[in-house]
Amino acid sequence: MKKWTALDKTLTADGKTISLHEHDGEYAIRVDGATLMSTRQHGSEEQLAELACAHLKGKRRARVLIGGLGLGFTLKAALAALAPDATVVVAEIVAAVIAWNRNPAFKLPANGMEDPRVTVLHRDVREAIGEARGDFDSIILDVDNGPGPLSTEVNRRLYDQAGLQSARTALRPGGSMAFWSVAPDPAFERLLRSAGFTVEVRTCRAHANGGRRHTIFLGRMK
Repeated sequence: MKKWTALDKTLTADGKTISLHEHDGEYAIRVDGATLMSTRQHGSEEQLAELACAHLKGKRRARVLIGGLGLGFTLKAALAALAPDATVVVAEIVAAVIAWNRNPAFKLPANGMEDPRVTVLHRDVREAIGEARGDFDSIILDVDNGPGPLSTEVNRRLYDQAGLQSARTALRPGGSMAFWSVAPDPAFERLLRSAGFTVEVRTCRAHANGGRRHTIFLGRMK
């Protein structure tokens, strides 16, 4: 049986090893050896984007911010849901992840970075949110493992009270937020409500035919 091949690796801000692996045309990103995401299981990432952009169907000049590029499935699904005049900004904190998606030798299947609607920034999505003032119709956070981070502890700040209030400021009237999480998180759900969002929680499979259940939190401006 063919083994997974390590293609590249780098360190996160916390000193953890994040690496890209390939096996018979399938790819996985791992953090200290634990699989963070893969091309075998991406259904919940696609549903995240679809749910986040559902209210933007037919909207002219919609603006969407995605936190986390990963293997590109969230971005690809968002592009499919948006009009040709939309703008999608992707903030990715790990430079190597951007490089992997741009490297044609890796043949990552979901690459949407060449779409003219897309701008990819090498930066912490927290900074992009903090600088925005009513700039976005939707903010999609496909970051780490969700409210409980795996790769970088600083990601917790996206999901605390200050982070959620900053996100509210970044949204346009009627805007929404969508959060991917590896597991349910009742405490985060309560915090999202207390930050002034109406909240809907969805559970979906990692891929169409089954797999692990993931959680999507949808928060809409009241």
